[in-house]
Formats: sequence, C-alpha cells, structure tokens
Amino acid sequence: MNIKLIVVSKTDVPYLQTGIDEYVGRLKHYCDFELVVIPALKNLGKASPEEVKEREGQLILKQVEKSDMVVLLDEHGKEYGSVEFSEYLQKQMNTGIRTLSFVVGGAYGFSPAVYVAAQHKISLSRMTFNHQMVRLFFVEQLYRAFTILRHEKYHNE
Repeated sequence: MNIKLIVVSKTDVPYLQTGIDEYVGRLKHYCDFELVVIPALKNLGKASPEEVKEREGQLILKQVEKSDMVVLLDEHGKEYGSVEFSEYLQKQMNTGIRTLSFVVGGAYGFSPAVYVAAQHKISLSRMTFNHQMVRLFFVEQLYRAFTILRHEKYHNE
C-alpha cells in the first residue's frame, strides 16, 4: 500500500523538518511513503479565511485520485491511541486500498469540498496544534503504528 501525506505549505521550522525527515526515512522500511507539499498561496491580499480554504482545497483535491482513501487530520475527527491507530491502519491495508492519503490542512482548516472527498477524519488530540507540528506528530505515529504491527521494540505498553 502507498501512503501519502498531503500538507499545505512547506515546513519552515528547521527542528520540525529534521524530525519529519527522520521519520519519513524510517517509514521507507514499511511502506511506499510520499510527502506531498502544496506550495503556500501567494497574493492573498485581503482574502477571507473561507477563500483561502477554498483555494487550498482545490490544490489538495488535485493531489488525490478517486481510488484513494482520503483521511483528514482534523480536530473533530476520531481519536485513537497508538495501538488503536495501528489497528485502524491494518484494517485499511486489509481492504486492498492502493493509496491511503492523509491530509493536513492549512491554518484555517479544510474547505467543504475536501470534507466531502474524505472518507475518514482522525484527530491527534483534543488540543489544537500548529499545522506544521502536526506533520511531525503524525509521521512519528505512523512509524509507531508499523512497529506495533510488526511487534518491534519501539512502542512500550
């Protein structure tokens, strides 16, 4: 299975990018993983948050195929513990999905069209995190899920 993480704008905090690179490298041992970075929008002028979400949403939707399982990382999504998330991941792999596309929205979240395209929503916490931090938290949890599924010594429980 291919796993894609789609994010809006590049990670501009060096320590976060270092951590993301570390876990992306580790994920290569478990799956075909792709990090898709949608460039930040330019010339926004006085665009409203709704206009920004709409434009970002169009760019996000260009990155997913109709056959992809689209999962939004969204504050209103279902919360999982690490073991539960590994079970969720295994269940998705068992369905024969070719590409599982996780999406991190921009600072204002997702457009209605992106919500319609998504099959699932997952919340990493009830707390709100900077959208750049979520990238690191998510790739670490994805790596952790694979180590749990393989009974490797990364996760302690």
